[in-house]
Amino acid sequence: MTEFILRLIEQGGYWGIAFLMFVENVFPPIPSEVIMGLGGMAVARGSMTFWPLLAVGTIGSTLGNYVWFLVGDKLGYERLRPFVDRWGRWLTLEWHDIERASRFFRRHGQWVVFAMRFSPFLRTMISLPAGLAHMRHTTFLAFTFAGAAVWNAGLIAGGQWLSKYLAEAEGWINGIVIGTMVLALGAYAWRVITWKPRE
Repeated sequence: MTEFILRLIEQGGYWGIAFLMFVENVFPPIPSEVIMGLGGMAVARGSMTFWPLLAVGTIGSTLGNYVWFLVGDKLGYERLRPFVDRWGRWLTLEWHDIERASRFFRRHGQWVVFAMRFSPFLRTMISLPAGLAHMRHTTFLAFTFAGAAVWNAGLIAGGQWLSKYLAEAEGWINGIVIGTMVLALGAYAWRVITWKPRE
């Protein structure tokens, strides 16, 4: 399984990675841990190199977050709420989540955008309140890029480290990859099935 996914990533090349990371941030169930971790394995195999992989992965992450920032910035609170009320089940969020994230953002400011890149659940959601607060676009992009770069560098390094044990423990690594994907998709499916809007 790992070998199959690695071949897909290698065939897609750097821009395939950028696209996957973009989609991961627009549609959260695709985990960046798998994408960049397997990218790190490709680096260890010699089919990719560290810095270009880090650059395109970080660009993809930043652009994906920028989509949600623009949604908040352009729509504003009044026009965003009907959108969230209608599509909240599939986005796995509701207006209460956005209000809570907005309060958190206002308390802690722009560094939240950087810090939330390390949170599996909040790294995409925090882009909406940043947009709703009309944070400067250049500031948002800079803090998002910096946080994504640190996170992605760690994932690539982890993939490189794991690749050393691929020959001896391929089944174990397969289990990690499959388990991560199943958990991410399962968590998303559970959230969709059990999602109920607040009164």
